[in-house]
Amino acid sequence: MTLTQSTSERSALSEELLNKVPQITLAFWVIKIMATTVGETAADFLIFNLGFGLVATSAIMALLLAAFLAFQLRLREYVPVSYWLVVVFVSVVGTLVSDYMADDLGISLLTTTIVFAAALAVTFVAWYANERTLSIHSITTRRRELFYWAAILFTFALGTAAGDLVSEQFGLGYLISALMFGTFIAAVYAAYKAGADAVLTFWIAYILTRPFGASIGDLLSQPTNNGGLGLGTTGTSVAFLAVIAAMVAYLSVTKKDRIETAASAN
Repeated sequence: MTLTQSTSERSALSEELLNKVPQITLAFWVIKIMATTVGETAADFLIFNLGFGLVATSAIMALLLAAFLAFQLRLREYVPVSYWLVVVFVSVVGTLVSDYMADDLGISLLTTTIVFAAALAVTFVAWYANERTLSIHSITTRRRELFYWAAILFTFALGTAAGDLVSEQFGLGYLISALMFGTFIAAVYAAYKAGADAVLTFWIAYILTRPFGASIGDLLSQPTNNGGLGLGTTGTSVAFLAVIAAMVAYLSVTKKDRIETAASAN
Protein backbone atom coordinates (compact mmCIF):
# COMPACT_ATOMS: atom_id res chain seq x y z
CA MET A 1 0.00 0.00 0.00
CA THR A 2 1.40 3.36 -0.98
CA LEU A 3 1.42 6.43 1.23
CA THR A 4 -1.07 8.08 -1.15
CA GLN A 5 -3.48 5.12 -0.90
CA SER A 6 -3.17 5.02 2.87
CA THR A 7 -3.87 8.74 3.15
CA SER A 8 -6.82 8.42 0.78
CA GLU A 9 -8.33 5.57 2.78
CA ARG A 10 -7.93 7.48 6.05
CA SER A 11 -9.57 10.49 4.45
CA ALA A 12 -12.52 8.40 3.26
CA LEU A 13 -13.04 6.92 6.74
CA SER A 14 -12.97 10.37 8.36
CA GLU A 15 -15.12 12.09 5.73
CA GLU A 16 -17.83 14.15 7.41
CA LEU A 17 -21.36 12.83 6.79
CA LEU A 18 -24.81 13.66 8.06
CA ASN A 19 -25.75 11.49 11.04
CA LYS A 20 -26.30 7.95 9.71
CA VAL A 21 -28.58 6.63 12.47
CA PRO A 22 -32.11 7.52 13.64
CA GLN A 23 -33.19 9.50 16.65
CA ILE A 24 -33.87 7.28 19.66
CA THR A 25 -37.64 7.31 20.02
CA LEU A 26 -40.29 4.79 21.06
CA ALA A 27 -40.58 3.80 17.39
CA PHE A 28 -36.85 2.99 17.35
CA TRP A 29 -37.20 0.52 20.22
CA VAL A 30 -40.39 -1.04 18.85
CA ILE A 31 -38.82 -1.67 15.44
CA LYS A 32 -35.60 -2.89 17.02
CA ILE A 33 -37.39 -5.44 19.22
CA MET A 34 -39.47 -6.63 16.26
CA ALA A 35 -36.34 -6.93 14.12
CA THR A 36 -34.84 -9.00 16.91
CA THR A 37 -37.89 -11.26 16.96
CA VAL A 38 -37.71 -11.64 13.17
CA GLY A 39 -34.03 -12.52 13.46
CA GLU A 40 -34.96 -15.44 15.69
CA THR A 41 -38.02 -16.68 13.78
CA ALA A 42 -36.68 -16.07 10.26
CA ALA A 43 -33.49 -17.99 11.02
CA ASP A 44 -35.56 -20.96 12.24
CA PHE A 45 -37.85 -20.68 9.19
CA LEU A 46 -34.95 -20.80 6.72
CA ILE A 47 -33.13 -23.59 8.54
CA PHE A 48 -36.03 -25.91 9.32
CA ASN A 49 -39.08 -24.99 7.23
CA LEU A 50 -37.19 -24.47 3.97
CA GLY A 51 -34.55 -27.06 4.84
CA PHE A 52 -31.54 -24.91 3.98
CA GLY A 53 -29.62 -26.03 7.05
CA LEU A 54 -27.59 -23.87 9.39
CA VAL A 55 -24.42 -23.56 7.29
CA ALA A 56 -26.12 -22.74 3.97
CA THR A 57 -28.51 -20.30 5.65
CA SER A 58 -25.61 -18.59 7.41
CA ALA A 59 -23.69 -18.19 4.14
CA ILE A 60 -26.69 -16.77 2.25
CA MET A 61 -27.63 -14.34 5.00
CA ALA A 62 -24.00 -13.21 5.44
CA LEU A 63 -23.75 -12.41 1.72
CA LEU A 64 -27.03 -10.49 1.79
CA LEU A 65 -25.91 -8.59 4.88
CA ALA A 66 -22.63 -7.68 3.19
CA ALA A 67 -24.50 -6.38 0.14
CA PHE A 68 -26.98 -4.27 2.13
CA LEU A 69 -24.25 -2.98 4.44
CA ALA A 70 -22.09 -1.95 1.48
CA PHE A 71 -25.03 0.05 0.13
CA GLN A 72 -25.70 1.57 3.56
CA LEU A 73 -22.08 2.67 3.90
CA ARG A 74 -22.24 4.50 0.56
CA LEU A 75 -25.08 6.72 1.75
CA ARG A 76 -24.25 10.13 3.19
CA GLU A 77 -27.28 10.39 5.47
CA TYR A 78 -29.79 8.31 7.39
CA VAL A 79 -32.26 6.51 5.11
CA PRO A 80 -34.84 4.49 7.12
CA VAL A 81 -35.33 1.65 4.62
CA SER A 82 -31.61 1.00 4.18
CA TYR A 83 -30.80 1.36 7.87
CA TRP A 84 -33.51 -1.01 9.09
CA LEU A 85 -32.83 -3.57 6.36
CA VAL A 86 -29.28 -3.80 7.66
CA VAL A 87 -30.55 -4.14 11.24
CA VAL A 88 -32.88 -7.01 10.25
CA PHE A 89 -30.09 -8.86 8.45
CA VAL A 90 -27.64 -8.20 11.29
CA SER A 91 -30.25 -9.71 13.61
CA VAL A 92 -30.53 -12.84 11.47
CA VAL A 93 -26.76 -13.22 11.02
CA GLY A 94 -26.06 -12.58 14.71
CA THR A 95 -28.54 -15.32 15.58
CA LEU A 96 -27.01 -17.74 13.07
CA VAL A 97 -23.43 -17.10 14.23
CA SER A 98 -24.39 -17.81 17.83
CA ASP A 99 -26.37 -20.91 16.86
CA TYR A 100 -23.53 -22.21 14.67
CA MET A 101 -21.02 -21.91 17.51
CA ALA A 102 -23.35 -23.65 19.96
CA ASP A 103 -25.00 -26.27 17.72
CA ASP A 104 -22.40 -27.16 15.08
CA LEU A 105 -19.17 -26.45 16.94
CA GLY A 106 -20.46 -27.67 20.30
CA ILE A 107 -19.30 -24.60 22.21
CA SER A 108 -21.29 -24.12 25.41
CA LEU A 109 -23.75 -21.24 25.61
CA LEU A 110 -21.90 -19.88 28.63
CA THR A 111 -18.66 -19.78 26.64
CA THR A 112 -20.27 -18.17 23.57
CA THR A 113 -21.87 -15.56 25.83
CA ILE A 114 -18.47 -14.72 27.33
CA VAL A 115 -16.79 -14.67 23.89
CA PHE A 116 -19.33 -12.28 22.40
CA ALA A 117 -19.27 -10.08 25.51
CA ALA A 118 -15.47 -9.86 25.18
CA ALA A 119 -15.71 -9.10 21.45
CA LEU A 120 -18.21 -6.32 22.15
CA ALA A 121 -15.99 -4.90 24.88
CA VAL A 122 -12.98 -4.87 22.53
CA THR A 123 -15.09 -3.10 19.89
CA PHE A 124 -16.14 -0.43 22.38
CA VAL A 125 -12.56 0.06 23.58
CA ALA A 126 -11.25 0.44 20.02
CA TRP A 127 -14.15 2.74 19.10
CA TYR A 128 -13.57 5.01 22.10
CA ALA A 129 -9.80 4.99 21.66
CA ASN A 130 -10.17 6.22 18.09
CA GLU A 131 -13.18 8.52 18.40
CA ARG A 132 -13.36 9.49 22.10
CA THR A 133 -17.10 8.80 22.12
CA LEU A 134 -19.56 5.92 21.90
CA SER A 135 -22.55 8.17 21.31
CA ILE A 136 -24.81 7.15 18.44
CA HIS A 137 -25.70 10.81 17.97
CA SER A 138 -22.27 11.36 16.43
CA ILE A 139 -22.16 8.69 13.70
CA THR A 140 -20.92 11.27 11.22
CA THR A 141 -17.92 9.50 9.64
CA ARG A 142 -17.61 6.12 7.93
CA ARG A 143 -15.10 4.95 10.54
CA ARG A 144 -17.60 5.63 13.31
CA GLU A 145 -20.28 3.89 11.29
CA LEU A 146 -18.07 0.81 10.89
CA PHE A 147 -17.51 0.70 14.65
CA TYR A 148 -21.26 1.16 15.13
CA TRP A 149 -22.24 -1.79 12.92
CA ALA A 150 -19.55 -4.01 14.45
CA ALA A 151 -20.99 -3.23 17.90
CA ILE A 152 -24.53 -3.88 16.66
CA LEU A 153 -23.53 -7.30 15.29
CA PHE A 154 -21.89 -8.34 18.55
CA THR A 155 -24.87 -7.12 20.60
CA PHE A 156 -27.16 -9.37 18.54
CA ALA A 157 -24.84 -12.37 18.83
CA LEU A 158 -24.35 -11.74 22.56
CA GLY A 159 -28.07 -11.32 23.13
CA THR A 160 -28.81 -14.55 21.28
CA ALA A 161 -26.30 -16.54 23.32
CA ALA A 162 -27.39 -14.98 26.63
CA GLY A 163 -31.07 -15.47 25.83
CA ASP A 164 -30.59 -19.15 24.90
CA LEU A 165 -28.46 -19.64 28.00
CA VAL A 166 -31.24 -18.35 30.25
CA SER A 167 -34.30 -19.82 28.52
CA GLU A 168 -32.87 -23.22 27.50
CA GLN A 169 -29.81 -24.18 29.51
CA PHE A 170 -31.07 -22.64 32.75
CA GLY A 171 -34.54 -23.98 31.96
CA LEU A 172 -36.52 -20.81 32.68
CA GLY A 173 -38.63 -21.08 29.52
CA TYR A 174 -39.58 -18.43 27.01
CA LEU A 175 -42.26 -16.59 29.00
CA ILE A 176 -40.19 -16.26 32.18
CA SER A 177 -37.17 -15.21 30.11
CA ALA A 178 -39.17 -12.53 28.32
CA LEU A 179 -40.54 -11.21 31.62
CA MET A 180 -37.08 -11.23 33.18
CA PHE A 181 -35.35 -9.37 30.34
CA GLY A 182 -38.32 -6.99 30.10
CA THR A 183 -37.87 -6.19 33.78
CA PHE A 184 -34.17 -5.54 33.22
CA ILE A 185 -34.99 -3.15 30.36
CA ALA A 186 -37.49 -1.31 32.56
CA ALA A 187 -34.83 -0.99 35.26
CA VAL A 188 -32.35 0.47 32.75
CA TYR A 189 -34.97 2.97 31.58
CA ALA A 190 -35.65 3.96 35.18
CA ALA A 191 -31.91 4.46 35.72
CA TYR A 192 -31.73 6.63 32.60
CA LYS A 193 -34.65 8.78 33.78
CA ALA A 194 -32.95 9.10 37.16
CA GLY A 195 -29.87 10.60 35.53
CA ALA A 196 -27.66 7.65 34.56
CA ASP A 197 -25.33 8.12 31.59
CA ALA A 198 -27.34 8.15 28.35
CA VAL A 199 -24.71 6.37 26.25
CA LEU A 200 -24.19 3.58 28.81
CA THR A 201 -27.90 2.99 29.36
CA PHE A 202 -28.54 2.97 25.59
CA TRP A 203 -26.03 0.20 24.93
CA ILE A 204 -27.17 -1.87 27.91
CA ALA A 205 -30.78 -1.58 26.73
CA TYR A 206 -29.73 -2.42 23.18
CA ILE A 207 -28.09 -5.63 24.36
CA LEU A 208 -31.06 -6.60 26.56
CA THR A 209 -33.65 -6.07 23.82
CA ARG A 210 -32.03 -8.90 21.83
CA PRO A 211 -32.81 -11.74 24.29
CA PHE A 212 -36.12 -10.02 25.12
CA GLY A 213 -37.20 -10.02 21.47
CA ALA A 214 -35.84 -13.53 20.88
CA SER A 215 -37.77 -14.86 23.87
CA ILE A 216 -40.94 -13.27 22.52
CA GLY A 217 -40.25 -14.76 19.09
CA ASP A 218 -39.76 -18.24 20.52
CA LEU A 219 -42.79 -17.86 22.78
CA LEU A 220 -44.99 -17.02 19.80
CA SER A 221 -43.56 -19.44 17.25
CA GLN A 222 -42.51 -22.57 19.12
CA PRO A 223 -44.89 -25.55 19.53
CA THR A 224 -46.95 -25.71 22.71
CA ASN A 225 -45.11 -28.83 23.86
CA ASN A 226 -41.88 -26.77 23.79
CA GLY A 227 -43.38 -23.99 25.89
CA GLY A 228 -44.52 -21.76 23.01
CA LEU A 229 -47.89 -20.63 21.69
CA GLY A 230 -47.58 -22.61 18.46
CA LEU A 231 -48.09 -19.74 15.97
CA GLY A 232 -45.20 -20.99 13.84
CA THR A 233 -42.14 -19.26 12.43
CA THR A 234 -43.84 -18.37 9.14
CA GLY A 235 -46.79 -16.53 10.62
CA THR A 236 -44.70 -14.80 13.28
CA SER A 237 -42.04 -13.66 10.80
CA VAL A 238 -44.57 -12.37 8.25
CA ALA A 239 -46.63 -10.52 10.86
CA PHE A 240 -43.63 -8.80 12.43
CA LEU A 241 -42.06 -7.95 9.06
CA ALA A 242 -45.35 -6.35 7.99
CA VAL A 243 -45.39 -4.17 11.10
CA ILE A 244 -41.73 -3.22 10.62
CA ALA A 245 -42.39 -2.30 6.97
CA ALA A 246 -45.39 -0.15 7.92
CA MET A 247 -43.47 1.70 10.64
CA VAL A 248 -40.41 2.27 8.44
CA ALA A 249 -42.66 3.56 5.64
CA TYR A 250 -44.29 5.96 8.11
CA LEU A 251 -40.91 7.22 9.32
CA SER A 252 -39.67 7.60 5.74
CA VAL A 253 -42.60 9.88 4.96
CA THR A 254 -42.81 11.86 8.19
CA LYS A 255 -39.04 12.01 8.91
CA LYS A 256 -39.88 12.06 12.63
CA ASP A 257 -36.77 10.07 13.53
CA ARG A 258 -34.25 12.28 11.71
CA ILE A 259 -31.39 13.92 13.59
CA GLU A 260 -31.24 17.25 11.80
CA THR A 261 -27.76 18.22 12.91
CA ALA A 262 -24.88 16.06 14.05
CA ALA A 263 -24.53 16.32 17.79
CA SER A 264 -21.12 16.84 19.25
CA ALA A 265 -19.49 13.84 20.88
CA ASN A 266 -20.48 13.53 24.51
